[in-house]
Amino acid sequence: MAEFKHVTVLLNEAVENLKVKPDGVYVDCTLGGGGHTRKILSQLNENGRLFSFDQDQTAIEYNQKALDNHLQSGKLTLVKDNFRNIKKRLNELGVSKIDGAVYDLGVSSPQFDVAQRGFSYKLEAPLDMRMDQGQSLTAKQIVNEWSFNDLVRVFSRYGEEKFAKSIARKIEKQRQIQPIQTTTELVEVIKAGIPARARRRGGHPAKRVFQALRIAVNDELGALETSLEQVLEMLNINGRVSVITFQSLEDRLVKSMFKEKTSLPDLPQGLPVIPQEMEVNYRLINRKPILPTKSEIETNHRAHSAKLRVIERIK
Repeated sequence: MAEFKHVTVLLNEAVENLKVKPDGVYVDCTLGGGGHTRKILSQLNENGRLFSFDQDQTAIEYNQKALDNHLQSGKLTLVKDNFRNIKKRLNELGVSKIDGAVYDLGVSSPQFDVAQRGFSYKLEAPLDMRMDQGQSLTAKQIVNEWSFNDLVRVFSRYGEEKFAKSIARKIEKQRQIQPIQTTTELVEVIKAGIPARARRRGGHPAKRVFQALRIAVNDELGALETSLEQVLEMLNINGRVSVITFQSLEDRLVKSMFKEKTSLPDLPQGLPVIPQEMEVNYRLINRKPILPTKSEIETNHRAHSAKLRVIERIK
């Protein structure tokens, strides 16, 4: 069995905050290397159920072998699908209500570390970046076929890249000569689109564009919004959702969705009592995000940007 090395960030905090009931029904929306799945399984009794989702076949195959005893007992069910289809897939499995869910967003270490997946700007590979290897859209297609305006929109919106226009122009110019095929070819084009002085600051010059392409290829923000809406709706009373994000766009989306769910609507002044139908159904467990400890950041460099937000259904 190929080793699927992935150190789960904020593992204990994310699961502790779920307040797992031994006989409850839980969902790990992002199975990956199985860190959260294992932790939740260790807290469930023989009546508890866990459904773990991943669209990456490598993650499913690894966990089928690693967690075979839990699959055999019926305590664990693995679902190969995008978490945006969570309600439909759970309904098909006879589940309409859940007691909690965890999301560990972003790319897992094995996806970054396997060169041919094309997620890393440090490793030469075909421009791929698909989390689900069965889908047709790849980073190569976006880079070589999407219009200048679409590239600018993707780099600005999903990468917060200041030099989106000049990078998109360089890409447009290069692909007229020949298609951009690999991660290293794209890195060179990106560098050419960023002024030399700016290239010396703020980490790798290709980081933001690679993030933007990955989000666009996998529609990560759209999938997250759709999935989170469904999961919050399926929560039982006292059920909780833990979400770990690794970049500001994801965190802002989660923060604003949680704020929406936990804030009262605008009410007329002087109301003696809040009408029942206007009361909120959810509460924030932590006003500010939970961050990794200094020692976790020192032992796992991917932890430095992680933030955990938790919400609970109260009625």
